[in-house]
Amino acid sequence: MNVHSMLTDAIRRRGDETAIRWGGQHLTYRDFDGTCAALGDWFAARGCKRGDRVLIFLRNGFEFPALLLAPMRAGLVVVPTNAKLHPREVAWIAGDAEPRLIFTHAEHVEELKAGLPEGLSLEIIAIEDFALPTPLETPGPSAEVDPDEPAWIFYTSGTTGKPKGATLSHRNLIAATVNCLADVFPFHETDRLLHVAPLSHGSGLYMLPALARGAENVIHERTGFRPDEVFDTVARLSISVIPFVAPTMIVRFLETAPRADIGSLRGIVYGGASIHLEHIRAAVARFGPIFHQLYGQGEAPMTISYLPGADHLDADDETLVSAGYVRSGIEVRLVDEDGRDVANGEDGEICVRGDVVMKGYWRNPEATAKALKDGWLHTGDIGHFDGGGRLRVLDRRHDTIISGGTNIYPKEVEDVVAAHGAVREVIAFGLPDAEWGESVAVALVSDDPALDADAVLAFCKDNLASFKKPKHIFFVPELPKNAYGKVLRRELKERFTP
Repeated sequence: MNVHSMLTDAIRRRGDETAIRWGGQHLTYRDFDGTCAALGDWFAARGCKRGDRVLIFLRNGFEFPALLLAPMRAGLVVVPTNAKLHPREVAWIAGDAEPRLIFTHAEHVEELKAGLPEGLSLEIIAIEDFALPTPLETPGPSAEVDPDEPAWIFYTSGTTGKPKGATLSHRNLIAATVNCLADVFPFHETDRLLHVAPLSHGSGLYMLPALARGAENVIHERTGFRPDEVFDTVARLSISVIPFVAPTMIVRFLETAPRADIGSLRGIVYGGASIHLEHIRAAVARFGPIFHQLYGQGEAPMTISYLPGADHLDADDETLVSAGYVRSGIEVRLVDEDGRDVANGEDGEICVRGDVVMKGYWRNPEATAKALKDGWLHTGDIGHFDGGGRLRVLDRRHDTIISGGTNIYPKEVEDVVAAHGAVREVIAFGLPDAEWGESVAVALVSDDPALDADAVLAFCKDNLASFKKPKHIFFVPELPKNAYGKVLRRELKERFTP
């Protein structure tokens, strides 16, 4: 069963209604399906075969939804990447995924080409030179695929710093879509959604249940996130749902002046990182119980647990700091470092089982074996169940920095800074940040007295995505280490936390 088949009913019922809108352009459900089918033929004409990958390195725009759905409809595999990544980082992902096609912006083409491994044969298409094909009037059915075939590769990372491709099958996406509608948020055909977060991540995943219900999906035109512009669009188009935001976006919403013209909003889904208690209380007080929290990972998307909007109203602290209830079709167990179940109420690593869990990491059996043990995904997160049966996520077993809802992995930052000739040793870690949740900090050792923070930042700018650049740079005579020579990252974090 192809995940695209979940749109069949909406296409029949809502054929003449708008599926996708971006600025002055729009596609009805019938034309959206016809466009995706035409793109499938276009892929085939370029030699793409069942199972081949199509990589997307784009900012949100009119073409993105069709480029996201069309490969899966045609039996190909879509590889959406974060538009904020550096082209060299995307080139590494391309070397791992080996796509037949890459869609990107013209400004990235040459740098992508320069970073690709030798011998990799693919076509890079600048979106500025590309137009969606004319919709087929009578599109055929979606490609017949085994439900366990890959549909979407979601690149994440681990403590090694090298991205890993969480391979999501058609079965995974179907389960995630159905359970989203059952638990997290009940999209209606009368809803008009505004996608303000990247379609390569959570917002794109939440487009699937919205399309299955026949809702209208509006792609926010602006680059960057400006709350007043978001609310202007909400008021102008009577937006009812914002399907995914990071907690830092909610904080930015609170910084705007109250408005009486955004009463159409009935739902905002948030996740990707923890939110401070005072921020979610203030948001509910300002906007009402329209916030729906999710907890998940790229390896188990949309979602592991959820806290519905109604539970945010007049809630006690224990409820609001939790990640909510285990969702339908998911099992969660908590284990100690030896893999044994912990007693009720005790802390343990969160392990997950169900159809939403990935098949494994793309071409990475070693990482797959570490993450998937006896049918359970070991998330690397530590948590416990509270007295109300809600899951609370306490900390990450690994040292991932979460800034603005986006994962930043210390090793990626360290590898770049360490490449500077004047840097002898470096370690990266997260520090609390009132706006972003965490910000990147590095402590480094250098024998060059002329090296300063500006030089380090300039070096990072040429080799690292902007959002991963360190905000705090500390020069230290030596890095603290244990008896085995391992750097004590937590000690540095404690030393430099304000």
